[in-house]
Amino acid sequence: MGIKKIIKNLLPGFLLGFYYYTIALLGAVIFLFPSRKLIVIGVTGTSGKSTTVDFTARILEEAGRKTASMSSVRFKIAEKEWKNELKMTMPGRFTIQKFLRQAANQGCKYAVLEVTSEGIKQFRHKFINFDVAVFTNLSPEHIESHGGFENYRSEKLKLFQAAKNIHVINIDDENARYFLDIPAKKVITFGIEKGDFNLKNTNFHLNLLGDFNNYNALAAIAVADAYGISLDTCKKALEKVEGIPGRMEIVAKNPLVVVDYAHTPVQLEGVYKTLSSWTGNSKSKARNPKLICVLGSCGGGRDKWKRPVLGKIAEQYCNQIIITNEDPYDEDPLEIMEQVASGVTNHEHHIVIDRKEAIKKALELAKPEDTVIITGKGSEPLMCLENGKKIPWSDKKTVGELIGSQKVDF
Repeated sequence: MGIKKIIKNLLPGFLLGFYYYTIALLGAVIFLFPSRKLIVIGVTGTSGKSTTVDFTARILEEAGRKTASMSSVRFKIAEKEWKNELKMTMPGRFTIQKFLRQAANQGCKYAVLEVTSEGIKQFRHKFINFDVAVFTNLSPEHIESHGGFENYRSEKLKLFQAAKNIHVINIDDENARYFLDIPAKKVITFGIEKGDFNLKNTNFHLNLLGDFNNYNALAAIAVADAYGISLDTCKKALEKVEGIPGRMEIVAKNPLVVVDYAHTPVQLEGVYKTLSSWTGNSKSKARNPKLICVLGSCGGGRDKWKRPVLGKIAEQYCNQIIITNEDPYDEDPLEIMEQVASGVTNHEHHIVIDRKEAIKKALELAKPEDTVIITGKGSEPLMCLENGKKIPWSDKKTVGELIGSQKVDF
């Protein structure tokens, strides 16, 4: 058992909180409170955080603002970029403070950070001077670890309580009112039809699948406006984005193969709905194109409630369903998969425990006009097994190994 698990198991709640707080303070002291040298933008919500971080950083860079960014996908300081291989969105143990110090030393003026409820719960946002807080959306996630949806939302709200200057809020989300209630010097809203920034008054173009990406782009545009960056600059930056690793990422064609990180009901339905519509509109109806899913079976030890829900959503949208392993940790992977499968009540499905074999089966079932969607891991480079074991993994590379590399050109 790792030292973190030992500490978590041995310390009572209030002492555990003190431990996390002390670690956060110590990190800030060691690295000389680096956020004081930066304009820090924090992005929180259930979905769209990584993409919003990416869009915001790209716009700032397009405007000539030297920027650093940190998300579950990657780390970037000015021109240097590397994958996030920590299997952690908001890393602790001084990692964030060290990153901010490196960014400041490299002359960055802005830092865009993905901020999670788990990270906030462990005080990882403390001693970071957030200038802006961005709210993307909220839906049930991490319910078991937080003890309820209201507690989950409360953790998200703490970022806005910390950032007293600018708040950027998705006005379309039913939880927006909670974030609007927190005072700030400036509040900017965005939405599809409502808000300070909407599709009508921005009129941008994205080269990405998924209407949900419009929200991520609007959030980034709202942040940019707060710092005097023109809409033309925003459009120019956004139109250059060809893809985000592991986020509706097209990795092959004929059949079309897409990899996405979706692991919540709302995310999964958004992905399936997009691909169902896109497949139907883009392929010959006479061929009756199918949507074939490789459904990751949820991480072990968390959010068991959503497992059958994911299966039910797959049944609603997909013609072929293959349920496979994801990150079982110390749970029995087959048991997890069977819980997902319990939501598939009126549809044939396959349970394939080996993820590579599951992807192989999907590709074998697919005809050139079909679409294969692989969800759950996105661009994650590791799979987490029992007793803390981690093995290298890549959905994208696995597809490449099975069908050979293809140039994707649309």
